[in-house]
Amino acid sequence: MKVIASSLRKGNVVDQDGKLYVILIAENIHPGKGNSVTQLDMRRISDGVKVSERYRTTETVERAFVDESDHTFLYADGEGFHFMNPETFDQVLVPESVVGDAAPYLIENMTVAVSIYDGVAISLELPQRATFEVMETEPVTKGQTASASYKPAVLSNGLRTQVPPHIAVGTRIVVLTADGSYVERAKD
Repeated sequence: MKVIASSLRKGNVVDQDGKLYVILIAENIHPGKGNSVTQLDMRRISDGVKVSERYRTTETVERAFVDESDHTFLYADGEGFHFMNPETFDQVLVPESVVGDAAPYLIENMTVAVSIYDGVAISLELPQRATFEVMETEPVTKGQTASASYKPAVLSNGLRTQVPPHIAVGTRIVVLTADGSYVERAKD
């Protein structure tokens, strides 16, 4: 099915010259002068080669439709990441190359949207937010109440992020899975 280039998003699959590509980054660029363009960074599904393409936003691109359904993350091992469809109980093995930099955000029993084409997992989409515990950070400094100041922290998944001064070790916080940035203190 043909769609306009500006409607493509991360995780969509496009058919270009008979080969399937999964979109890693889709960015609409509106320069001050000239036509708007859509910049797509894609990975070829067959061999993992990354390519970058630029389209006018009104150009049409052939979009391949894949089976996208929610799966529950089970565990990771040497083969890859194992997910289960909660309705059919079928298990899917997703290779590390497909998971990429989303791996640290995967938590056991987390629901993730997995895209499958011809029985092979080609992309996955995490929930927008995830909750982790702060494992180490600088101690709370009394009187430091400036809202713009942040301090470094290491989370239970091993990632580093910046947190407000009032966050202490052991506090559970919510972060964005897109970039790992702090959102709020967890309400649980």
